[in-house]
Amino acid sequence: MIRLRQLSKRYGEVEAVCGLDLDIPTGQLVGLLGPNGAGKSTTVKMLTGMLPPSGGSAEVFGIDVVRDPVAVKRLVGYVPESGAVFETLTGWEYLQLVAELHGLVDVEAASRILRFAEFFELTEHTLRRELLAAYSKGMRQKVVITAALLHGPRAIFFDEPLSGLDANAALGFKTLITSLAREGKTIVYCSHLLDVVERVCERIVIIHRGRLIADGSLARLQEQTGEASLERIFNRLTATQNLLARAEEFARVLAR
Repeated sequence: MIRLRQLSKRYGEVEAVCGLDLDIPTGQLVGLLGPNGAGKSTTVKMLTGMLPPSGGSAEVFGIDVVRDPVAVKRLVGYVPESGAVFETLTGWEYLQLVAELHGLVDVEAASRILRFAEFFELTEHTLRRELLAAYSKGMRQKVVITAALLHGPRAIFFDEPLSGLDANAALGFKTLITSLAREGKTIVYCSHLLDVVERVCERIVIIHRGRLIADGSLARLQEQTGEASLERIFNRLTATQNLLARAEEFARVLAR
C-alpha cells in the first residue's frame, strides 16, 4: 500500500503539490497524469524519499517517507525523467554499483544484470567495455530501467520511461510492467503518452495545479466526462480552452 494524506510541497510562495489524498493498493498499475508543472514528478520524488514534503504525510508499505527515507529506498525502484547516469563508468560498473548499494552479492548481481541485458538486447561487451557517455539515449534508458528493477523492488515509479526507447524495446517494456503488476508489484507510471497509459494502466489518477482532479478506471472517467478517449478526457479536465478547436483554427491561419 502507498498512502498519501494531505501531502503537500511548497517552493517559496508556490505550492507545487496541494494536499493530495491517495491510496494505491499492492499490485496495482496506476497512471499518474497531469500537464507540465502539475506536480507529478514532485509527488514521485516525495514518495521515493528524495524530496521532503512541506506538509501532510506519505507511507510506502507502512514506512513513513520522512522518518525513514532509506528504508523506503530499499523497497522501491525509480526511473527518473532525466535518466541521468555516471557517464565515466561503463554500464556494467554502474549496475554493479547499484547492486552493491542494495546489498546484492557479486554472483547474484552479475546474473541479474545479464538477464536484463538479454531482455533489453544489450551485449555484455557493450556493458563491460563502453563508457555510458558513449551510449545512445535509448541504451542509457535501458540501463536506468535495469538499475531500478535490479534489486526486485516491491513498488516501482516510472517517470516517462519510454523516452529514447525504440518500438521493439517499448513494446517489451510495456509487456514487462503489466506482467510485474500481475506478479504483485505496485507500479506508478507517469507519462504524457496518453495512448500508452490508456492501454496498460488499470487505474488513472490526474492531478492539475498540484491537486487531484480525477481518479478511477478509464471506463469510470469516460462515464463521468462523456468523452471516449483518455486524450479527450485529459483535455476536458485540464485545458483552459478547447485545444483541438484552437489547433484547427491555427492550422487554418498557417494555410492562408
